Amino acid sequence: MLLNLRRAVIFTVLATVIVFVYALAGTGLSQLAFKGTADGSITAHGSTLIGQNWAAAPCPGHPLGSCVFHGRPDDTGPYAASKTQSGGDNPLVANGTSGSSGATNLGPRSAVLLANTRALVAYWHKLGVDPTPDLVTTSGSGIDPDITPGDATVQIPMVAKATGTAPSALQKLIAHETHSAEWGFLGSSYIDVLQLNEALLKLR
Repeated sequence: MLLNLRRAVIFTVLATVIVFVYALAGTGLSQLAFKGTADGSITAHGSTLIGQNWAAAPCPGHPLGSCVFHGRPDDTGPYAASKTQSGGDNPLVANGTSGSSGATNLGPRSAVLLANTRALVAYWHKLGVDPTPDLVTTSGSGIDPDITPGDATVQIPMVAKATGTAPSALQKLIAHETHSAEWGFLGSSYIDVLQLNEALLKLR
């Protein structure tokens, strides 16, 4: 019995040491090789890994959010347009209500999806933007931080009017902030909205 107890204690100690060594080694390697990502890719204005709510950005003399670029509907959408909670948007927090990361699972025949899409189109039209399909459909995660160069380009008239920045300068900014597909072939070109707006702030 003592032999079995000793074996059990030794195995428990070894297993505990291995688990902690593995965790510490993984943390150490990630800090050495990918420190920014391991720390959450945090900047002064948020995380580049999570979509932000740009719809509430103050723009003196202009509609809220019109002086910055917006992400996909998970951080604008009907929440910003109507201040009501619905099924077509899914941010982590909206109007003081905690949300969750995930798809809405609304099908093409969903009346809620149709109503929310119409609300999004109306929201963008009030800002003087003819939205792309991406800007009126939610992402799979509900917190997508990226948009396509095309999504950003259609917002140039809105941002130029609210900030007084020349459209040509905004076009150059978009081109500068555009990332190519991962490893050159995975996905397509994209722009991190937080990084784009931080670059816009420096430009202004």
